[in-house]
Amino acid sequence: MPTAKLLAARLAHIPPTVFSEMSALAVRTGALNLGQGFPDVDGPASVIAAAEAALEAGANQYAPGIGVPALRAAISRHQQRHYGLEVDPDREVVVTTGCTEAIAAALLALVDPGDEVVVLEPYYDSYVAMLEMCGARRRPVTLRAPDFRPDLDELRAAVTDETRLILLNTPHNPTGTVLTREELQVVADLAIEHDVVVVTDEVYEHLVFDDARSTEGHVPIATLPGMWERTLTLSSAGKSYSFTGWKVGWATGPEPLAQAVLAAKQWLTFTSGSPLQPAVAHALDHEPDWPRELARDLQGRRDLLCDGLAAAGLVPRVPEGTYFATTDVGHLGWPDGRAFCLALPELAGVVAIPTQGFYDDQQAGRQLVRWAFCKEPDVISEGVRRLAAADLSR
Repeated sequence: MPTAKLLAARLAHIPPTVFSEMSALAVRTGALNLGQGFPDVDGPASVIAAAEAALEAGANQYAPGIGVPALRAAISRHQQRHYGLEVDPDREVVVTTGCTEAIAAALLALVDPGDEVVVLEPYYDSYVAMLEMCGARRRPVTLRAPDFRPDLDELRAAVTDETRLILLNTPHNPTGTVLTREELQVVADLAIEHDVVVVTDEVYEHLVFDDARSTEGHVPIATLPGMWERTLTLSSAGKSYSFTGWKVGWATGPEPLAQAVLAAKQWLTFTSGSPLQPAVAHALDHEPDWPRELARDLQGRRDLLCDGLAAAGLVPRVPEGTYFATTDVGHLGWPDGRAFCLALPELAGVVAIPTQGFYDDQQAGRQLVRWAFCKEPDVISEGVRRLAAADLSR
């Protein structure tokens, strides 16, 4: 084994993802995993059947790097049907290996070392890793507890002529905030004023609850005046259709931005799973109402989890979207959320995710913990029962 350091500097100070750590903790201890966001139940049977049919029909070799035509056309129809966006499937859609690759390819393609990127925190953890690998200068705008809404004055101060890119996530993981049209308009005005590209991660676009739907629901920033030409929109089938393990995502936007993603993607995975792409096309075209039904079901599970957390003394911020809820554990006497989460399997037989690692502002996230409600109701009920029965104080 070489004696010199093995890990490249670009990775040396990026910690391993906390999701793998906490899921391994759940397996090791036999605890209920209310942390990592993967559903307990698969998506539509017709979509699984479409994947099986694609396998039998011979869709087992390399797909086109940009994505199979049927899926690109289905994504184009999805954007038109839901948002009125006219997207050219041949030049303005790129299929990726999940939204995680779309994020990586977008940032690698659009950000040079030293470029300034404005990003909402807490972050999905791959944002930080990729920005570090790109050598970007991160400029966070913090969504602060308890309401987790962006401070618009702080946002205005963050975006300057030095800004290269704004990285959005709405509906937002982990806080569950759905940015309003008014908040997005401020982002749009700043992007236009400073000639900035916006990359927006919208993987939870269909998982929005009545609280937000009553005030318009999810609004893609690409639909605002003047924004299509400077916005790259990322999404996937994993969350909307409960096929997180399929890792089929996409990027849509004006041709120069979409082709920039393809320029990077070709050197990452080159192409994505051939038999899964026609199956996802089937989902988008033939199961268009399934995500709305999933959101309705998840709203009931959200309420079950949030009511149970409150009863256990862990009052949550009720999310407007995604499948995560956040609680503050500062009153329990633990030094931080990580210490609480590491002790939780022994205390209550439950695993959750500490969110402090998703912040540059460590104080803002130090005592926050994320819980997932994309689980079967009996699993959620048992989890909150365990929490209520345990002494969670230090």
